[in-house]
Amino acid sequence: MLNVSTRAPWLLAGSDAGQHEALRAAFAQCDGLTRAHSKSFYLATVFLPGQTRSAIRSFYAFCRATDDIVDAPHRSCFRGNLAQWRIQSRRAWHEQMDPVLMAWSYSRDQFSVPTNIVEELVDGCEMDLRVTRYETWAMLRTYCYHVASTVGLVSMHIIGLESQDEATQHLARERAIDLGVALQLTNILRDVGEDLARGRIYIPLEDLARFGLDERDLADHLLDQRFCRLMQFEIERAHGLYEAGLRGIALLKPSGRLAVTAAAQLYRGILDRIQRNNYQVFTKRASLSAGEKLVRLPAIYRQVRQMQ
Repeated sequence: MLNVSTRAPWLLAGSDAGQHEALRAAFAQCDGLTRAHSKSFYLATVFLPGQTRSAIRSFYAFCRATDDIVDAPHRSCFRGNLAQWRIQSRRAWHEQMDPVLMAWSYSRDQFSVPTNIVEELVDGCEMDLRVTRYETWAMLRTYCYHVASTVGLVSMHIIGLESQDEATQHLARERAIDLGVALQLTNILRDVGEDLARGRIYIPLEDLARFGLDERDLADHLLDQRFCRLMQFEIERAHGLYEAGLRGIALLKPSGRLAVTAAAQLYRGILDRIQRNNYQVFTKRASLSAGEKLVRLPAIYRQVRQMQ
């Protein structure tokens, strides 16, 4: 938990004890939201230093709240008003009433997170309000960049890079984008059934056609050889993106490498679960148990130890 009284002494001159307590409570709420909604991410961020961990979890809570405005407006006090949320999110932490926005605004300013990346993330969520189909992989990849690669770019900024030279920054950005797309594609493949219930199909229509399928087949929950081949194709695409993205983790500061590798590899395990479920993604949500996650951690630790 971020200790604002010792880690951010500049706050003492311009804020009172009540504001400090509100900020502590805001970070605690973000911590709870992260633990409740993403056990894998919560586990992975345990390996971050305290202040960085609090900032990353506040960002996760912000992402979750933004997504809820689109997918579950009944859980948001903004009732689906993404534009209002966007405007409010730009304000300083001491101007916030929403605890998630308070904690995230504080983290954003403390780590000097570029606002254009955060705006791109909100743009991606806005796409879900007006786009329900993606014709091509290129179009879907653009969407994945906005809703997921931006998360990687913000996290990279908070964690920091080992070197600040221009070449390293460029390569780290490209690898973070790949990893974000991999994570979002995993999410898409896991949630085919849930997205159909919302009237959305994220799998590119050109890919459906390539395997002789169409929207009606998905609506009918058709689980035949064509669909299995389609899923295998998309899973292999995701694995390729993971391999590219993971190569960029060595560019991060050592203190952040284990957390990012764990987050990626634990989420990547969902792809294995989809295959073990015989590609049943219409009525079964693929996930790893707590035991399965813990079993994977030693190999993840060894992988990080080998990074140069």
